[in-house]
Amino acid sequence: MATEEQDEELAGVLTAVGPRLRSLRRQRGTTLAQLSETTGISLSTLSRLESGQRRPTLELLLPLARAHRVALDELVGAPETGDPRIRPRPFVRHGSTYVPLTRKFSGVHAFKQILPPLEGPPPEPELQVHEGYEWLYVLAGRIRLLLGGHDLVLGPGEAAEFDTRTPHAFFNAGPEPAEFLSLFGPQGERIHVRARPTAPPSEGRP
Repeated sequence: MATEEQDEELAGVLTAVGPRLRSLRRQRGTTLAQLSETTGISLSTLSRLESGQRRPTLELLLPLARAHRVALDELVGAPETGDPRIRPRPFVRHGSTYVPLTRKFSGVHAFKQILPPLEGPPPEPELQVHEGYEWLYVLAGRIRLLLGGHDLVLGPGEAAEFDTRTPHAFFNAGPEPAEFLSLFGPQGERIHVRARPTAPPSEGRP
């Protein structure tokens, strides 16, 4: 028979599932409506799951784990086995490949992101605004970062950090795949770096 302590532990695990689901969905850039269409779970049920008003069940968690491409034990916060190695499961979102580098869905999230080569004219910028703070470090290729009134091009070894409440967008700025590391979270250490701004089209480079 389960003890009172075990009951409290189980209640704590179940309570943490909702915020974990919400954090994971937002990190993937997926809306509740999109997730509902993918999983077949009603919009109201998904909303109640994330707010903690609906008790998570295996029947609900299995399709959510498949949709987010994570292991079921990651959704429920199963205890770690002691092995510190992370076995990333890449996923593709809006044409870009994401490689998760962290297990937890609370706090700071780390990703390696691969942007496909630029084909044709540069895309029309679609600036986004959302809660959080982001830091990125370019490994290969070039990345164009639009941030507020800034238009920057980052090359290998360059980094940038910004408050994501500032209108922003980034995309590949060259003909080769671009790879970078990204740290994102509601709070984060502000690593002080500078990026080199691009020269306006009318100006020549020195």
